[in-house]
Amino acid sequence: MSFLVTKLDEPLAGLDKIGVDPASIPIFQKKGQFIGLLIYDVPVIAANVIKQEMLAAGGDAAVHRSAITHKIEKTNVLTLGTLAQHDKVIRKLAMMPYWGLDLISQAMKECLYSEMPKEMPLPNGKKLVFDRTLIMGIVNVTPDSFYAASRVQKDQLLDYVAKMVQNGVDIVDIGGESTRPGSDRVPLDEELNRVLPAIELVKANFDVIISVDTYKSKVAEEALKLGVHIVNDISALRFDGKMLEVVLKYKPAVILMHMKGEPKTMQQNPYYEDVVKEILEFFVERISLLKKYGLDDRVIIDPGIGFGKRFEDNIEILKRLDQFKSLKVPLLIGHSRKSFIGHALGGIPAEERLFGTLAVTAYCVMKKVNILRVHDVAENLQIVKMISQLI
Repeated sequence: MSFLVTKLDEPLAGLDKIGVDPASIPIFQKKGQFIGLLIYDVPVIAANVIKQEMLAAGGDAAVHRSAITHKIEKTNVLTLGTLAQHDKVIRKLAMMPYWGLDLISQAMKECLYSEMPKEMPLPNGKKLVFDRTLIMGIVNVTPDSFYAASRVQKDQLLDYVAKMVQNGVDIVDIGGESTRPGSDRVPLDEELNRVLPAIELVKANFDVIISVDTYKSKVAEEALKLGVHIVNDISALRFDGKMLEVVLKYKPAVILMHMKGEPKTMQQNPYYEDVVKEILEFFVERISLLKKYGLDDRVIIDPGIGFGKRFEDNIEILKRLDQFKSLKVPLLIGHSRKSFIGHALGGIPAEERLFGTLAVTAYCVMKKVNILRVHDVAENLQIVKMISQLI
């Protein structure tokens, strides 16, 4: 007698091969879903309590090697265990109103159980539905964007956007100022003269969601008057003090991007102790600001690949995408043909970075990123459709 035994990378995927009672599936999911929560800057005495409670529940927690001797004041904590074990610890910590343990309990519960909205309302009756990874197509009405093939002249615009729409683009992102490393700012009138006619032309010919890529409040407001649905601000509403007023007035979706410095200087020796932690803290502050005005349901975050980041920072951001998903707001990644791909592939130019871009796209779809901002709509959308059948 012999038995066939196979190993499952996703253990719960085997439930449909067993014939279990459907009512038991949530129970197995709690017992079988392994969870790791990274909790930052925990007082060392609280960290030791969390570790002991995780051990008592049958899991474990990793803390700094000096936590047990209290030679440090704070430590990050990585909890390791099933969902059921975490539930036990969350309940225990909730009853401990000291050293911040009850607050940690609440934060753990929110991280595990709060959900990102499945759709986002937009002006003019439109909405974004996050049932798959969406593709945002880049339309640069600029003479100097880093990828020459993405620069669109006015007489080419209709054909350029028509091709995107025919290929199934979800969002068209129109920008009138290059924000490549080392770029200079474009005067307001010049950006308006580039962007507004392009928006009018697209609106008149296509029923598609439109985003305006700008950090200037006047450009955003005039674009919103024309019916734009999303403001894509590389400064996360920081460069122009009136941008928040515009957003509050028109209530578009807002893409908040992280950037260290500004495009002219952002690649001059950027440095991070922990790039993901710093970006997360930045987003928490920005989201809290919009929450005060009741607009947190319109927020999309973009970690800003290539904006004040070294090669290793960009790679680290991508490796740790799950942490950005923990904020429970839609996540956008703009990686298309960027220099980190060229660096990884031996220094190839933007014109040769399509395959590298598609590799990152596939990875992001598997990580359930909500929106991908790309130059090559048809190719990227094929990746999205194929990977979506496999996950």
